[in-house]
Amino acid sequence: MLEKVNSTEDLKKITIKEKEELAKDIREYILKIVSENGGHLASNLGVVELTLALESVFDSKVDKIVWDVGHQSYTHKILNGRKDLKSLRKFGGIAGFPKTNESETDCFNTGHSSTSVSAAMGMAKARDLKKENHSVIAVIGDGALTGGMALEALNHIGSSKTNVIVILNDNEMSIAKNIGGINMFLSKLRAQKCYSMSNQKVRRVLEKIPLIGKLIVKIIRRLKQGVKQLIIPKMFFEDIGFKYLGPINGHDIEDMELIFEKAKQLDEPVLIHVLTKKGKGYEIAENKPDKFHATGAFNLETGESKKAKQKDYSKVFGEKLIDLANKNDKIVAITASMKDGTGLKEFAEKFPNRFFDVGIAEQHALTFSAGLAKEGMIPFIPLYSSFYQRGYDQVIHDICMQNLPVIMCVDRAGIVGQDGETHQGILDLSFFKLIPNITIMAPKDFIELKMMMEFAIKLKSPVVIRYPRGGESKIKFKTHSFINYKKCDVLTKGNDVTIIVIGNQVGKAMSIFYKLKEEGIFANVINARFLKPIDKSGFIDSIKNTKFVVTIEDNTLVGGLASEVNELIAKKHLKDVTIRNFGYPDVFVEHGSVDELEKKYGLDEESILKSIKKEINFRKDDKTKNNVQNKKIKNNIK
Repeated sequence: MLEKVNSTEDLKKITIKEKEELAKDIREYILKIVSENGGHLASNLGVVELTLALESVFDSKVDKIVWDVGHQSYTHKILNGRKDLKSLRKFGGIAGFPKTNESETDCFNTGHSSTSVSAAMGMAKARDLKKENHSVIAVIGDGALTGGMALEALNHIGSSKTNVIVILNDNEMSIAKNIGGINMFLSKLRAQKCYSMSNQKVRRVLEKIPLIGKLIVKIIRRLKQGVKQLIIPKMFFEDIGFKYLGPINGHDIEDMELIFEKAKQLDEPVLIHVLTKKGKGYEIAENKPDKFHATGAFNLETGESKKAKQKDYSKVFGEKLIDLANKNDKIVAITASMKDGTGLKEFAEKFPNRFFDVGIAEQHALTFSAGLAKEGMIPFIPLYSSFYQRGYDQVIHDICMQNLPVIMCVDRAGIVGQDGETHQGILDLSFFKLIPNITIMAPKDFIELKMMMEFAIKLKSPVVIRYPRGGESKIKFKTHSFINYKKCDVLTKGNDVTIIVIGNQVGKAMSIFYKLKEEGIFANVINARFLKPIDKSGFIDSIKNTKFVVTIEDNTLVGGLASEVNELIAKKHLKDVTIRNFGYPDVFVEHGSVDELEKKYGLDEESILKSIKKEINFRKDDKTKNNVQNKKIKNNIK
């Protein structure tokens, strides 16, 4: 069927049974693509029928469908002009999330959870003000409801009686197993057997009855909806102003189309509760939906990764935290539904009373950590760099303003690759640097990460430790000097160029050092270690000596290491200093591999090496010219 359906117009022309066949084809296709390219698998397998029903009832070129997070939009892309997914998540190819610049049917860019309902409300209000007539739909997962923004938006929609359809995709999972009061509330709704999903076996038997079978099924469906409303007349969603419909089987296309058509006719806020299974149709993903939330390339037969799993920074962080917690019972760990991704799985098992998963709620997680710190605990809170953006005010107002010893571990710092703009961690050095009372560190390797974790506990003030996705650089460091507050680590001595570098870019700087050395160019490589407070005296002497400084960071050049060094040079009135800054420009960086993106933005080893050699050669040529000129002057004097 996939070969016959090339658009939503084709989709609307086929029967329910053909749509069920299409769902199977799409699942097989998504499995094939993701097993080769990597991507978000379980969530996409879970919403195939939901997407088909949505696109059958609504017109995605006119109606606005906002996908919360957006990682489950592969079926939507297939049906809307991007059927060939071979370039999915590849540099220059189709993005793994909705992108307005890809298609008019991607009505809003998403990538973080809990944003869809707010966006949909804004679009609906704009529609009403312009006196237009189309539907606005937000598709949000049950895990995303723990994000306060989603609840704020639901409250606004309900109180204003705005015509918005919210589809609650309830699969009992976000990335990790959902927790908290909202999850318990939804569990009670799922448990109402008398109005839950239609019994497939009973329906099939009834439909076989000649002449009247299908009519009986339709009558039962209508009765079921009425009984459901009688049994639960007052529920949370209805109390805040929504017409509640469901729960319905999210893998029954016919049932969903019936409900969607009904919702389309209502001129009020509607919430449709849809039950789906994450990983549907691929047993391995059904059994391990957390593992297959996001995956690299894998073997379809076994589910095993094609790339051998190597130790990474998240794993090292988790192991070291257990070691520290064994020695100090005040250490606690907090996660925002990312226990596995941030390396806390083993910590949670070993210290269940000192581990807290607050769900997708970064703002709460940070202020919760502040409360723990205020009462003498030592909270470690690892969040992805791009997710720290969601709790920025809490870092300022609740942690740093009170100078509380919360240790904020910034995972996935720098370029993360194929997830693109919404997930790249290239802003954190800059936005943290603005905040008073904060210390910012970045390790060059695993050993330095462990050292910084130990050092952070001793500081007894707000600390940021940022580290990248994946493992160490190929350069291995044999020695590690003791960490002193705001002191850099001078790795090599040289008189030709000063290279100031931070975090995982230190390995790259050392590789450049060795290649320069082969050509008789000697660099003074300085591992900054601290971005704040920066080691001014440690930098100045070297810059005065070489008159040529290079900075390297996997952060935006606006407000990071480059800004600190350039500002230092200006304040100290250092003259005739050549500056070369390597980092990311003032743009949102698209998806692609780390190597591809570094090359595009000139942060790869070859580009940096070429720039340094060009400047050194220019200086040599200039010096030769000066010597010749001086010689001519002397001869003329004679």
